Amino acid sequence: MTGSAESTDVLIIGSGFGGSIPAYHLAAGGARVLVLERGPWLAAEEFDHDLRLGTSSTRVFEFVVGQGMSVLSGNCVGGGSVVYFAAMPRAPRFVFERQGSIGHRLWPAAITRDALEPWYERVEEALPISPASWDTTTYAGGLWAAACDHAGRTCNPVPAAVDSDLCTNCNWMMSGCRFDAKRSLLLNYLPAALEHGAEIRPLHEVQQITRLADGGYRVHYNTVDEVDYRVVTGGGTVDAKVVIVAAGAGATPVILQRSEPALGTMPHAVGRYFSGNGERLNTAVIDEDKARDLLGLDRGDGRAYEAYQIGRGPTVASWDRLDGSRPEFERYSLEQLYFPPGLGTVLAQVPGADGPSWFGPGKKELLRDWKSWLTIFTMSEDDNEGVFGAPPPTGNANRFSQQMFGFGTISYEPTENTLRGWEKSDADVREILEKDGLAEVLPWTNDVIGAYTVHPLASCRIGDDPATSALDDRHELRGHPGIFVTDGSAVPAGLTVNPAFTIAALAERAVPGIVAALRERGVQVAYGAPSPSGAAGGRRATREFARAAGL
Repeated sequence: MTGSAESTDVLIIGSGFGGSIPAYHLAAGGARVLVLERGPWLAAEEFDHDLRLGTSSTRVFEFVVGQGMSVLSGNCVGGGSVVYFAAMPRAPRFVFERQGSIGHRLWPAAITRDALEPWYERVEEALPISPASWDTTTYAGGLWAAACDHAGRTCNPVPAAVDSDLCTNCNWMMSGCRFDAKRSLLLNYLPAALEHGAEIRPLHEVQQITRLADGGYRVHYNTVDEVDYRVVTGGGTVDAKVVIVAAGAGATPVILQRSEPALGTMPHAVGRYFSGNGERLNTAVIDEDKARDLLGLDRGDGRAYEAYQIGRGPTVASWDRLDGSRPEFERYSLEQLYFPPGLGTVLAQVPGADGPSWFGPGKKELLRDWKSWLTIFTMSEDDNEGVFGAPPPTGNANRFSQQMFGFGTISYEPTENTLRGWEKSDADVREILEKDGLAEVLPWTNDVIGAYTVHPLASCRIGDDPATSALDDRHELRGHPGIFVTDGSAVPAGLTVNPAFTIAALAERAVPGIVAALRERGVQVAYGAPSPSGAAGGRRATREFARAAGL
Protein backbone atom coordinates (compact mmCIF):
# COMPACT_ATOMS: atom_id res chain seq x y z
CA MET A 1 0.00 0.00 0.00
CA THR A 2 1.29 3.46 -0.89
CA GLY A 3 0.02 6.98 -1.30
CA SER A 4 -0.37 8.28 2.24
CA ALA A 5 0.52 11.98 2.40
CA GLU A 6 1.50 11.94 6.07
CA SER A 7 4.09 9.95 7.99
CA THR A 8 5.77 9.82 11.38
CA ASP A 9 8.23 7.64 13.23
CA VAL A 10 5.83 6.59 15.99
CA LEU A 11 2.05 6.61 15.91
CA ILE A 12 0.47 6.24 19.35
CA ILE A 13 -3.21 5.36 19.68
CA GLY A 14 -4.54 6.76 22.96
CA SER A 15 -3.16 9.25 25.47
CA GLY A 16 -3.64 7.59 28.85
CA PHE A 17 -0.78 6.10 30.85
CA GLY A 18 0.07 3.60 28.11
CA GLY A 19 0.26 6.33 25.46
CA SER A 20 1.60 9.40 27.22
CA ILE A 21 4.59 7.72 28.87
CA PRO A 22 6.07 6.36 25.60
CA ALA A 23 5.15 9.63 23.88
CA TYR A 24 7.31 11.60 26.29
CA HIS A 25 10.34 9.32 26.25
CA LEU A 26 10.36 8.78 22.48
CA ALA A 27 9.85 12.47 21.66
CA ALA A 28 12.54 13.43 24.16
CA GLY A 29 14.82 10.92 22.42
CA GLY A 30 14.37 12.63 19.06
CA ALA A 31 11.66 10.54 17.39
CA ARG A 32 8.75 12.11 15.55
CA VAL A 33 5.72 11.22 17.66
CA LEU A 34 2.04 11.61 16.80
CA VAL A 35 -0.70 10.74 19.31
CA LEU A 36 -4.26 10.15 18.11
CA GLU A 37 -6.90 10.42 20.84
CA ARG A 38 -10.58 9.70 20.18
CA GLY A 39 -11.85 12.01 22.96
CA PRO A 40 -11.73 15.78 23.48
CA TRP A 41 -8.88 17.85 24.96
CA LEU A 42 -10.14 19.78 27.96
CA ALA A 43 -8.37 22.27 30.20
CA ALA A 44 -8.86 22.51 33.97
CA GLU A 45 -11.45 25.28 33.74
CA GLU A 46 -13.60 23.06 31.47
CA PHE A 47 -14.05 20.34 34.09
CA ASP A 48 -17.60 20.90 35.26
CA HIS A 49 -19.22 20.24 38.63
CA ASP A 50 -22.32 19.07 36.78
CA LEU A 51 -23.80 15.81 35.51
CA ARG A 52 -25.87 17.14 32.60
CA LEU A 53 -25.34 15.91 29.05
CA GLY A 54 -22.61 17.94 27.38
CA THR A 55 -20.67 18.70 30.55
CA SER A 56 -17.28 17.15 31.18
CA SER A 57 -19.03 14.36 33.08
CA THR A 58 -20.34 12.93 29.81
CA ARG A 59 -17.67 14.21 27.42
CA VAL A 60 -14.66 12.56 29.07
CA PHE A 61 -16.22 9.17 29.88
CA GLU A 62 -17.20 6.16 27.86
CA PHE A 63 -19.66 3.66 29.34
CA VAL A 64 -19.92 0.51 27.26
CA VAL A 65 -22.58 -2.08 28.08
CA GLY A 66 -21.81 -5.64 27.05
CA GLN A 67 -23.28 -9.05 27.80
CA GLY A 68 -22.68 -9.59 31.52
CA MET A 69 -20.09 -6.81 31.81
CA SER A 70 -20.12 -3.02 31.54
CA VAL A 71 -16.97 -0.95 31.29
CA LEU A 72 -16.48 2.66 32.41
CA SER A 73 -13.32 4.27 31.03
CA GLY A 74 -11.75 7.58 30.09
CA ASN A 75 -12.39 9.21 26.71
CA CYS A 76 -10.23 12.32 26.51
CA VAL A 77 -6.66 13.56 26.21
CA GLY A 78 -5.03 12.15 29.32
CA GLY A 79 -7.27 9.08 29.24
CA GLY A 80 -8.06 7.38 32.50
CA SER A 81 -5.77 9.71 34.46
CA VAL A 82 -8.28 12.53 33.98
CA VAL A 83 -11.23 10.59 35.40
CA TYR A 84 -9.58 8.21 37.87
CA PHE A 85 -9.56 8.63 41.65
CA ALA A 86 -5.72 8.76 41.65
CA ALA A 87 -5.31 5.90 44.14
CA MET A 88 -1.84 4.51 43.45
CA PRO A 89 -0.92 1.41 45.46
CA ARG A 90 1.66 -1.04 44.13
CA ALA A 91 0.40 -4.50 43.21
CA PRO A 92 1.01 -7.14 45.93
CA ARG A 93 3.89 -9.56 45.35
CA PHE A 94 1.64 -12.61 45.07
CA VAL A 95 -0.13 -11.09 42.06
CA PHE A 96 2.90 -11.74 39.86
CA GLU A 97 2.83 -15.44 40.74
CA ARG A 98 -0.84 -15.99 39.86
CA GLN A 99 -1.78 -18.97 37.70
CA GLY A 100 -5.50 -18.41 37.33
CA SER A 101 -7.21 -21.40 35.73
CA ILE A 102 -4.56 -22.16 33.10
CA GLY A 103 -2.16 -24.03 35.39
CA HIS A 104 0.96 -21.93 34.92
CA ARG A 105 2.26 -18.47 35.77
CA LEU A 106 0.30 -15.75 33.97
CA TRP A 107 3.03 -13.10 34.09
CA PRO A 108 6.22 -13.36 32.02
CA ALA A 109 9.14 -14.81 33.98
CA ALA A 110 11.02 -11.55 33.43
CA ILE A 111 8.49 -9.54 35.45
CA THR A 112 8.30 -9.83 39.22
CA ARG A 113 7.43 -7.27 41.85
CA ASP A 114 11.17 -6.71 42.49
CA ALA A 115 11.89 -6.34 38.78
CA LEU A 116 9.10 -3.78 38.43
CA GLU A 117 10.10 -1.76 41.49
CA PRO A 118 12.50 0.65 39.69
CA TRP A 119 9.78 1.45 37.17
CA TYR A 120 7.27 2.10 39.94
CA GLU A 121 9.81 4.54 41.38
CA ARG A 122 10.11 6.38 38.07
CA VAL A 123 6.36 6.92 37.88
CA GLU A 124 6.17 7.87 41.55
CA GLU A 125 8.67 10.66 40.93
CA ALA A 126 7.09 11.88 37.71
CA LEU A 127 3.49 12.34 38.83
CA PRO A 128 4.38 12.54 41.82
CA ILE A 129 2.57 10.27 44.27
CA SER A 130 2.00 11.47 47.82
CA PRO A 131 2.71 9.11 50.73
CA ALA A 132 -0.34 7.81 52.52
CA SER A 133 -1.35 9.88 55.52
CA TRP A 134 -4.14 9.84 58.08
CA ASP A 135 -3.99 13.65 58.11
CA THR A 136 -5.68 13.85 54.71
CA THR A 137 -8.26 11.10 55.23
CA THR A 138 -11.82 12.11 54.35
CA TYR A 139 -14.86 11.73 56.59
CA ALA A 140 -15.88 8.60 54.67
CA GLY A 141 -12.38 7.20 54.92
CA GLY A 142 -12.31 7.90 58.64
CA LEU A 143 -15.65 6.15 59.09
CA TRP A 144 -14.38 3.07 57.22
CA ALA A 145 -11.21 3.05 59.33
CA ALA A 146 -13.20 3.32 62.57
CA ALA A 147 -15.59 0.57 61.47
CA CYS A 148 -12.68 -1.73 60.60
CA ASP A 149 -11.11 -1.08 63.99
CA HIS A 150 -14.43 -1.72 65.73
CA ALA A 151 -14.68 -5.08 63.94
CA GLY A 152 -11.12 -6.08 64.80
CA ARG A 153 -9.75 -5.45 61.31
CA THR A 154 -6.90 -3.27 60.09
CA CYS A 155 -6.90 -0.59 57.42
CA ASN A 156 -4.46 1.79 55.79
CA PRO A 157 -4.48 5.22 54.18
CA VAL A 158 -4.11 4.86 50.39
CA PRO A 159 -1.22 6.55 48.55
CA ALA A 160 -2.53 8.89 45.87
CA ALA A 161 -1.44 11.20 43.08
CA VAL A 162 -3.21 14.14 44.70
CA ASP A 163 -1.80 17.43 45.97
CA SER A 164 -3.63 17.77 49.28
CA ASP A 165 -2.73 21.46 49.50
CA LEU A 166 -4.72 22.16 46.33
CA CYS A 167 -7.54 19.68 46.91
CA THR A 168 -10.84 21.24 48.05
CA ASN A 169 -12.55 17.88 48.82
CA CYS A 170 -15.27 18.75 46.31
CA ASN A 171 -15.71 15.07 45.31
CA TRP A 172 -15.95 15.90 41.60
CA MET A 173 -12.62 14.38 40.61
CA MET A 174 -14.31 11.76 38.38
CA SER A 175 -15.31 14.63 36.07
CA GLY A 176 -11.74 15.93 35.93
CA CYS A 177 -10.03 18.16 38.48
CA ARG A 178 -10.52 21.88 37.85
CA PHE A 179 -8.06 22.75 40.64
CA ASP A 180 -5.14 20.69 39.23
CA ALA A 181 -4.93 18.91 42.57
CA LYS A 182 -5.23 15.50 40.91
CA ARG A 183 -1.94 14.83 39.16
CA SER A 184 -3.28 13.63 35.86
CA LEU A 185 -1.10 13.17 32.79
CA LEU A 186 -2.14 16.67 31.70
CA LEU A 187 0.35 17.97 34.28
CA ASN A 188 3.48 15.87 33.65
CA TYR A 189 4.14 13.38 30.84
CA LEU A 190 1.92 15.01 28.20
CA PRO A 191 3.20 18.60 28.50
CA ALA A 192 6.73 17.21 28.61
CA ALA A 193 6.06 15.27 25.40
CA LEU A 194 4.71 18.41 23.73
CA GLU A 195 7.79 20.37 24.77
CA HIS A 196 9.89 17.82 22.89
CA GLY A 197 7.84 18.11 19.71
CA ALA A 198 5.19 15.43 20.05
CA GLU A 199 1.82 16.21 18.47
CA ILE A 200 -1.54 15.27 20.01
CA ARG A 201 -4.74 15.27 17.96
CA PRO A 202 -8.02 14.94 19.86
CA LEU A 203 -11.29 13.61 18.39
CA HIS A 204 -9.36 11.18 16.16
CA GLU A 205 -10.77 7.67 16.46
CA VAL A 206 -8.49 4.98 15.01
CA GLN A 207 -10.33 2.28 13.07
CA GLN A 208 -7.68 -0.11 11.83
CA ILE A 209 -4.01 -0.72 11.04
CA THR A 210 -2.69 -2.02 7.72
CA ARG A 211 0.80 -3.11 6.68
CA LEU A 212 3.13 -1.31 4.27
CA ALA A 213 5.53 -2.96 1.84
CA ASP A 214 8.55 -1.59 3.73
CA GLY A 215 7.52 -3.26 7.00
CA GLY A 216 5.91 -0.17 8.45
CA TYR A 217 2.24 0.41 9.13
CA ARG A 218 -0.60 2.65 8.01
CA VAL A 219 -3.09 3.80 10.65
CA HIS A 220 -6.61 4.66 9.48
CA TYR A 221 -8.74 7.05 11.52
CA ASN A 222 -12.03 8.94 11.54
CA THR A 223 -12.46 12.37 13.05
CA VAL A 224 -15.59 12.76 15.16
CA ASP A 225 -17.78 15.71 16.07
CA GLU A 226 -16.92 17.44 19.33
CA VAL A 227 -20.55 17.29 20.55
CA ASP A 228 -22.00 14.15 18.98
CA TYR A 229 -19.37 11.42 18.85
CA ARG A 230 -21.58 9.40 16.50
CA VAL A 231 -21.02 11.93 13.73
CA VAL A 232 -17.95 11.33 11.55
CA THR A 233 -16.54 14.61 10.26
CA GLY A 234 -13.66 13.26 8.19
CA GLY A 235 -10.84 10.78 8.15
CA GLY A 236 -7.34 10.04 7.01
CA THR A 237 -4.27 7.86 7.30
CA VAL A 238 -0.80 8.17 8.79
CA ASP A 239 2.19 5.96 8.00
CA ALA A 240 4.51 5.00 10.85
CA LYS A 241 7.52 2.81 11.42
CA VAL A 242 6.23 1.74 14.84
CA VAL A 243 2.67 1.75 16.19
CA ILE A 244 1.83 1.77 19.90
CA VAL A 245 -1.73 0.75 20.68
CA ALA A 246 -2.86 2.21 24.00
CA ALA A 247 -6.58 2.76 23.47
CA GLY A 248 -7.59 0.99 26.68
CA ALA A 249 -8.57 -2.61 27.40
CA GLY A 250 -12.04 -2.04 25.96
CA ALA A 251 -10.82 -0.59 22.64
CA THR A 252 -7.32 -1.94 21.90
CA PRO A 253 -8.48 -5.50 21.09
CA VAL A 254 -11.28 -4.17 18.87
CA ILE A 255 -8.83 -2.15 16.76
CA LEU A 256 -6.62 -5.23 16.38
CA GLN A 257 -9.58 -7.48 15.55
CA ARG A 258 -10.72 -5.06 12.84
CA SER A 259 -7.16 -4.97 11.48
CA GLU A 260 -6.83 -8.75 11.17
CA PRO A 261 -8.07 -9.08 7.55
CA ALA A 262 -5.31 -6.71 6.42
CA LEU A 263 -2.54 -7.54 8.89
CA GLY A 264 -2.99 -11.28 9.05
CA THR A 265 -3.87 -13.63 11.87
CA MET A 266 -3.92 -12.12 15.34
CA PRO A 267 -2.68 -14.02 18.40
CA HIS A 268 -5.41 -16.12 19.98
CA ALA A 269 -5.37 -13.97 23.14
CA VAL A 270 -6.37 -10.75 21.35
CA GLY A 271 -9.85 -9.99 22.66
CA ARG A 272 -9.81 -12.85 25.16
CA TYR A 273 -8.95 -13.25 28.85
CA PHE A 274 -10.47 -9.86 29.69
CA SER A 275 -10.46 -9.09 33.41
CA GLY A 276 -12.69 -6.61 35.23
CA ASN A 277 -10.13 -6.59 38.06
CA GLY A 278 -12.62 -8.63 40.06
CA GLU A 279 -14.56 -5.49 40.95
CA ARG A 280 -17.72 -5.28 43.00
CA LEU A 281 -19.38 -2.61 45.12
CA ASN A 282 -21.43 -2.60 48.31
CA THR A 283 -23.39 0.34 49.68
CA ALA A 284 -24.02 0.73 53.40
CA VAL A 285 -26.54 3.05 55.00
CA ILE A 286 -24.97 4.20 58.25
CA ASP A 287 -27.00 4.59 61.46
CA GLU A 288 -25.84 8.04 62.55
CA ASP A 289 -26.53 7.37 66.23
CA LYS A 290 -24.50 4.17 66.11
CA ALA A 291 -21.67 5.98 64.34
CA ARG A 292 -21.56 8.36 67.29
CA ASP A 293 -22.08 5.83 70.08
CA LEU A 294 -20.09 2.86 68.75
CA LEU A 295 -17.30 4.64 66.86
CA GLY A 296 -17.09 7.90 68.77
CA LEU A 297 -17.40 9.99 65.61
CA ASP A 298 -18.31 13.67 65.86
CA ARG A 299 -17.82 16.33 63.18
CA GLY A 300 -18.08 19.04 65.83
CA ASP A 301 -21.45 20.35 64.68
CA GLY A 302 -23.67 17.67 66.20
CA ARG A 303 -23.37 15.31 63.24
CA ALA A 304 -21.50 12.04 63.54
CA TYR A 305 -21.08 11.51 59.77
CA GLU A 306 -23.53 12.65 57.04
CA ALA A 307 -20.53 13.29 54.79
CA TYR A 308 -20.64 10.78 51.94
CA GLN A 309 -20.60 13.71 49.50
CA ILE A 310 -17.56 15.45 51.02
CA GLY A 311 -14.02 14.48 50.13
CA ARG A 312 -12.39 12.69 47.23
CA GLY A 313 -12.43 9.11 46.02
CA PRO A 314 -10.73 6.41 48.08
CA THR A 315 -8.50 7.41 50.98
CA VAL A 316 -8.62 4.29 53.18
CA ALA A 317 -8.48 0.56 52.37
CA SER A 318 -8.48 -2.69 54.28
CA TRP A 319 -5.80 -5.02 52.93
CA ASP A 320 -6.23 -7.81 55.48
CA ARG A 321 -7.10 -10.31 52.73
CA LEU A 322 -4.10 -9.43 50.55
CA ASP A 323 -2.24 -12.39 52.00
CA GLY A 324 -0.25 -14.52 49.59
CA SER A 325 -0.82 -17.60 51.72
CA ARG A 326 -4.57 -17.48 51.08
CA PRO A 327 -5.99 -19.52 48.18
CA GLU A 328 -6.13 -17.82 44.81
CA PHE A 329 -9.50 -16.16 44.14
CA GLU A 330 -9.93 -15.48 47.88
CA ARG A 331 -7.61 -12.45 48.02
CA TYR A 332 -9.02 -8.95 47.70
CA SER A 333 -8.89 -5.38 48.96
CA LEU A 334 -11.81 -3.48 50.45
CA GLU A 335 -11.57 0.22 49.68
CA GLN A 336 -13.78 3.11 50.73
CA LEU A 337 -15.04 4.85 47.61
CA TYR A 338 -17.40 7.55 46.38
CA PHE A 339 -19.55 7.50 43.25
CA PRO A 340 -21.53 10.62 42.28
CA PRO A 341 -25.31 10.50 41.80
CA GLY A 342 -26.27 8.59 38.69
CA LEU A 343 -24.53 5.26 38.36
CA GLY A 344 -23.77 5.15 42.07
CA THR A 345 -27.40 5.66 43.05
CA VAL A 346 -29.12 3.64 40.32
CA LEU A 347 -27.32 0.38 41.11
CA ALA A 348 -27.45 0.60 44.90
CA GLN A 349 -30.04 -1.79 46.36
CA VAL A 350 -32.53 -1.32 49.18
CA PRO A 351 -31.82 -3.57 52.16
CA GLY A 352 -34.82 -5.80 52.94
CA ALA A 353 -36.80 -4.55 49.95
CA ASP A 354 -40.33 -5.86 49.47
CA GLY A 355 -40.21 -6.16 45.69
CA PRO A 356 -37.57 -4.76 43.31
CA SER A 357 -34.44 -3.76 45.21
CA TRP A 358 -32.97 -1.10 42.92
CA PHE A 359 -36.01 1.08 42.11
CA GLY A 360 -39.42 1.99 43.48
CA PRO A 361 -40.70 3.70 46.64
CA GLY A 362 -38.15 1.99 48.86
CA LYS A 363 -35.34 3.33 46.72
CA LYS A 364 -36.70 6.87 47.02
CA GLU A 365 -36.66 6.52 50.78
CA LEU A 366 -33.11 5.17 50.64
CA LEU A 367 -31.99 8.23 48.69
CA ARG A 368 -33.20 10.49 51.49
CA ASP A 369 -30.30 9.12 53.55
CA TRP A 370 -27.73 9.59 50.76
CA LYS A 371 -25.41 11.67 52.96
CA SER A 372 -25.19 8.71 55.33
CA TRP A 373 -24.13 6.23 52.66
CA LEU A 374 -20.74 4.54 52.53
CA THR A 375 -19.60 2.66 49.43
CA ILE A 376 -17.02 -0.12 49.70
CA PHE A 377 -15.13 -1.20 46.59
CA THR A 378 -13.88 -4.78 46.20
CA MET A 379 -10.95 -5.52 43.89
CA SER A 380 -10.36 -9.25 43.69
CA GLU A 381 -8.98 -12.03 41.49
CA ASP A 382 -11.43 -12.84 38.73
CA ASP A 383 -10.94 -15.66 36.23
CA ASN A 384 -10.27 -13.63 33.06
CA GLU A 385 -13.68 -14.64 31.69
CA GLY A 386 -14.23 -11.78 29.25
CA VAL A 387 -14.31 -12.38 25.48
CA PHE A 388 -14.87 -9.81 22.71
CA GLY A 389 -17.12 -10.63 19.77
CA ALA A 390 -16.79 -9.38 16.20
CA PRO A 391 -15.96 -5.66 16.07
CA PRO A 392 -18.70 -3.11 15.32
CA PRO A 393 -18.55 -1.15 12.04
CA THR A 394 -16.61 1.72 13.65
CA GLY A 395 -15.09 2.45 17.04
CA ASN A 396 -15.25 -0.07 19.85
CA ALA A 397 -19.00 0.13 20.53
CA ASN A 398 -22.30 0.98 18.89
CA ARG A 399 -22.98 4.39 20.38
CA PHE A 400 -26.62 5.08 21.20
CA SER A 401 -26.22 8.61 22.56
CA GLN A 402 -24.29 11.69 21.57
CA GLN A 403 -21.72 11.06 24.25
CA MET A 404 -20.68 8.44 26.78
CA PHE A 405 -22.97 5.46 26.11
CA GLY A 406 -22.64 2.50 23.77
CA PHE A 407 -23.32 -1.21 23.35
CA GLY A 408 -20.12 -3.24 23.17
CA THR A 409 -19.24 -6.74 22.02
CA ILE A 410 -17.76 -8.08 25.25
CA SER A 411 -19.37 -11.05 26.97
CA TYR A 412 -18.57 -12.04 30.54
CA GLU A 413 -19.95 -14.94 32.56
CA PRO A 414 -18.38 -15.17 36.04
CA THR A 415 -16.97 -18.58 36.93
CA GLU A 416 -17.32 -20.24 40.30
CA ASN A 417 -13.85 -18.92 41.15
CA THR A 418 -14.86 -15.31 40.60
CA LEU A 419 -18.21 -15.74 42.34
CA ARG A 420 -16.50 -17.28 45.36
CA GLY A 421 -14.26 -14.25 45.75
CA TRP A 422 -17.22 -11.87 45.50
CA GLU A 423 -19.20 -13.92 48.02
CA LYS A 424 -16.36 -13.82 50.54
CA SER A 425 -15.72 -10.10 50.07
CA ASP A 426 -19.45 -9.31 50.42
CA ALA A 427 -19.50 -11.30 53.67
CA ASP A 428 -16.47 -9.38 54.95
CA VAL A 429 -18.09 -6.02 54.21
CA ARG A 430 -21.25 -7.08 56.04
CA GLU A 431 -19.29 -8.42 58.99
CA ILE A 432 -17.43 -5.12 59.39
CA LEU A 433 -20.25 -2.65 58.79
CA GLU A 434 -23.22 -4.50 60.27
CA LYS A 435 -21.46 -5.29 63.54
CA ASP A 436 -23.58 -4.06 66.45
CA GLY A 437 -26.11 -2.54 64.05
CA LEU A 438 -23.79 0.15 62.65
CA ALA A 439 -25.24 -0.13 59.12
CA GLU A 440 -27.32 -2.10 56.64
CA VAL A 441 -25.37 -3.35 53.62
CA LEU A 442 -26.23 -4.69 50.18
CA PRO A 443 -24.10 -5.13 47.04
CA TRP A 444 -24.88 -3.18 43.89
CA THR A 445 -27.24 -5.07 41.63
CA ASN A 446 -25.96 -6.95 38.58
CA ASP A 447 -29.49 -7.21 37.15
CA VAL A 448 -29.31 -3.95 35.18
CA ILE A 449 -25.94 -3.93 33.41
CA GLY A 450 -24.29 -7.15 34.56
CA ALA A 451 -20.96 -6.97 36.33
CA TYR A 452 -19.05 -3.71 35.99
CA THR A 453 -15.55 -2.37 36.10
CA VAL A 454 -13.71 0.93 36.09
CA HIS A 455 -10.39 -0.89 35.68
CA PRO A 456 -10.58 -3.06 32.53
CA LEU A 457 -7.53 -5.26 32.02
CA ALA A 458 -5.92 -8.20 30.18
CA SER A 459 -7.69 -8.21 26.79
CA CYS A 460 -4.34 -8.23 24.94
CA ARG A 461 -1.99 -9.47 27.62
CA ILE A 462 1.73 -10.06 28.01
CA GLY A 463 3.06 -13.50 28.86
CA ASP A 464 5.51 -16.26 27.97
CA ASP A 465 2.96 -18.71 26.54
CA PRO A 466 1.89 -17.80 22.97
CA ALA A 467 -1.30 -19.81 23.44
CA THR A 468 -2.56 -17.60 26.28
CA SER A 469 -0.85 -14.23 25.70
CA ALA A 470 -0.98 -11.79 22.81
CA LEU A 471 2.27 -9.96 23.62
CA ASP A 472 5.79 -11.01 24.52
CA ASP A 473 7.48 -9.62 27.61
CA ARG A 474 8.56 -6.54 25.62
CA HIS A 475 4.89 -5.73 24.88
CA GLU A 476 5.32 -6.48 21.16
CA LEU A 477 2.34 -8.08 19.40
CA ARG A 478 3.19 -11.66 18.50
CA GLY A 479 3.63 -12.10 14.76
CA HIS A 480 3.45 -8.38 14.06
CA PRO A 481 6.85 -6.77 14.71
CA GLY A 482 6.71 -3.05 15.32
CA ILE A 483 3.27 -3.05 16.94
CA PHE A 484 3.34 -2.63 20.71
CA VAL A 485 0.53 -2.59 23.29
CA THR A 486 1.22 -0.62 26.50
CA ASP A 487 -2.15 0.05 28.16
CA GLY A 488 -4.21 -1.88 30.72
CA SER A 489 -5.02 -4.58 28.19
CA ALA A 490 -1.39 -5.77 28.53
CA VAL A 491 -1.76 -6.52 32.27
CA PRO A 492 -2.18 -10.32 32.51
CA ALA A 493 -4.85 -10.50 35.22
CA GLY A 494 -6.62 -8.69 38.03
CA LEU A 495 -4.32 -6.97 40.52
CA THR A 496 -6.54 -6.89 43.66
CA VAL A 497 -5.75 -3.15 43.95
CA ASN A 498 -6.16 -0.04 41.78
CA PRO A 499 -4.12 -0.79 38.63
CA ALA A 500 -3.05 2.66 37.35
CA PHE A 501 0.35 2.58 39.07
CA THR A 502 1.17 -0.85 37.64
CA ILE A 503 -0.03 0.08 34.14
CA ALA A 504 2.21 3.15 34.25
CA ALA A 505 5.21 1.18 35.55
CA LEU A 506 4.79 -1.40 32.77
CA ALA A 507 4.61 1.38 30.17
CA GLU A 508 7.87 2.83 31.51
CA ARG A 509 9.45 -0.63 31.34
CA ALA A 510 8.30 -1.12 27.73
CA VAL A 511 10.02 2.00 26.38
CA PRO A 512 13.58 0.58 25.98
CA GLY A 513 12.23 -2.23 23.80
CA ILE A 514 10.34 0.27 21.63
CA VAL A 515 13.50 2.35 21.30
CA ALA A 516 15.38 -0.74 20.10
CA ALA A 517 12.65 -1.48 17.54
CA LEU A 518 12.84 2.07 16.20
CA ARG A 519 16.60 1.85 15.84
CA GLU A 520 16.22 -1.41 13.90
CA ARG A 521 13.98 0.54 11.53
CA GLY A 522 16.52 3.29 11.00
CA VAL A 523 15.19 5.90 13.42
CA GLN A 524 17.93 7.66 15.36
CA VAL A 525 16.33 7.83 18.78
CA ALA A 526 18.02 8.15 22.16
CA TYR A 527 16.88 6.84 25.52
CA GLY A 528 17.80 8.56 28.76
CA ALA A 529 15.54 11.57 29.26
CA PRO A 530 14.98 12.54 32.89
CA SER A 531 11.70 12.15 34.69
CA PRO A 532 9.21 14.78 33.47
CA SER A 533 9.75 16.43 36.85
CA GLY A 534 13.33 17.07 35.76
CA ALA A 535 14.68 15.80 39.05
CA ALA A 536 18.32 14.74 39.13
CA GLY A 537 17.37 11.39 40.64
CA GLY A 538 15.12 10.63 37.69
CA ARG A 539 17.89 11.58 35.27
CA ARG A 540 20.33 9.24 36.98
CA ALA A 541 17.79 6.44 37.11
CA THR A 542 17.04 6.71 33.40
CA ARG A 543 20.73 6.54 32.55
CA GLU A 544 21.02 3.38 34.61
CA PHE A 545 18.03 1.83 32.82
CA ALA A 546 19.52 2.80 29.45
CA ARG A 547 22.84 1.12 30.27
CA ALA A 548 21.04 -2.00 31.53
CA ALA A 549 19.03 -2.18 28.30
CA GLY A 550 22.16 -1.75 26.15
CA LEU A 551 20.95 1.60 24.86
